[in-house]
Amino acid sequence: MKINPKSVLKNVETLMLDMDGTLLDLAFDNYMWLEHIPRQFSLKKNISYEEAKKLLADKFMLAQGDLCWYSLDHWSDTLGMDILKMHYDASYKIKFLPKAQEFLERVCNQKFRVLLVTNSHRASLELKDANTGICNYFDEIHSSHDYGFAKENQKFWIALQKKIDFDPKNTLFVDDCSYVLRSAKRYGIEMLLKVTQPDSRFSEKNSSEFKGVKQVADIF
Repeated sequence: MKINPKSVLKNVETLMLDMDGTLLDLAFDNYMWLEHIPRQFSLKKNISYEEAKKLLADKFMLAQGDLCWYSLDHWSDTLGMDILKMHYDASYKIKFLPKAQEFLERVCNQKFRVLLVTNSHRASLELKDANTGICNYFDEIHSSHDYGFAKENQKFWIALQKKIDFDPKNTLFVDDCSYVLRSAKRYGIEMLLKVTQPDSRFSEKNSSEFKGVKQVADIF
């Protein structure tokens, strides 16, 4: 479905927003999983940083798209490290993407429902909310961990539909992950937007498969 980001909100009954990489800067998560955790793992296993990165990349690849990929408890058990504590230690790096907070301040006063729909583990969500107050802007908060399936899985959307009864044709869903957007499209959500600069440290990655916006503020 062809949509105009500048006018699409006129046609929605429900706005669903992802969190990490859509509203919050993915720089924090990328730092944690691609730099800090591998560095701590290398110290724990007495191996080089490069070896640790490769070992972890292989483990991450096997879990990608599954709910356990997003579970801090799973990775704490798998790696034998306190992953949640590491997140708390680096929580000063958690921040909104440019203009994302201003966007939320505008949409939270509109007539349509505004829902946070995230794969974030509840413990991570609570930490990020404590640092940003992000949950205050939403009518409802939905973590895939409450439903037992990641957003990449059709069973998540089926369970979410039963919980909140949304109309896929009148719902706008914004995410930074193509795998998730494909899943939402398969379920029948027609209005889809992809954030193309989820990590503020890196340049924009244009999307050919989905209509892209550099930041959520571009929707207004």
